[in-house]
Amino acid sequence: MSLTSLFTTTLTFFLFITKATSHSSSSSSQQTSPSFTEWRSARATYYAAADLRDTVGGACGYGDLTKAGYGMATVGLSEALFERGQICGACFELRCVEDLRWCIPGTSIIVTATNFCAPNYGFTTDGGGHCNPPNKHFVLPIDAFEKIAIWKAGNMPLQYRRIKCRREGGVRFTVTGSGIFISVLISNVAGHGDIVEVKVKGSRTGWLSMGRNWGQNWHINALLQNQPLSFEVTSSDGKTVTAYNVAPKDWSFGQTFEGKQFDY
Repeated sequence: MSLTSLFTTTLTFFLFITKATSHSSSSSSQQTSPSFTEWRSARATYYAAADLRDTVGGACGYGDLTKAGYGMATVGLSEALFERGQICGACFELRCVEDLRWCIPGTSIIVTATNFCAPNYGFTTDGGGHCNPPNKHFVLPIDAFEKIAIWKAGNMPLQYRRIKCRREGGVRFTVTGSGIFISVLISNVAGHGDIVEVKVKGSRTGWLSMGRNWGQNWHINALLQNQPLSFEVTSSDGKTVTAYNVAPKDWSFGQTFEGKQFDY
């Protein structure tokens, strides 16, 4: 079985991005942020994209990774790291270690978690089941892998650490659904990158909590048409950004709007 087939693939296309003028505010709770300086041990393999379609999809729901701004600087995570999708959007720094034959000395790469590497229980954890629990494993596009190691390395030992994400522009809100079912994909998030809570508000409603559907797709059943939408998003370090009236009154399904960005 190829490494590509280990991925869970789904298609979510960005139709277009609409810039909206919004008044936004940000706040921070008193939660303690985890250390982003400690290097930890893991392993990594790679997959070779057969064509451009392999850059579309993923278990986090970002859709076309190039249009979403992530490009090929992405990674799929094993079950031990994926946190059932909450980790989507987080950034990692990876460096090759322990193997002087294959490592490219003095190099590291920064990647965004966009996908899930599913376990393969037909193999043992050290005999082909690279992403089986409790393995901490990263699956990289070959273009990213070759920045830190020679491709012949195969299953390569490495070190990783969480780092803050740097993004161009603001947080993006892609609104899909039908009728009263509203789904919002949260992407292009700076700072900690991963979102743990989302609220939405129409001009005729109070703040409504959204539930995580999968990855960074959040949903709610509410009648929100024909009113501007505001969003409140909280990242895993407890910081909250509130973007008021980020979507205009005449918003429609399939549109993407851009709001205030997290500090980093």
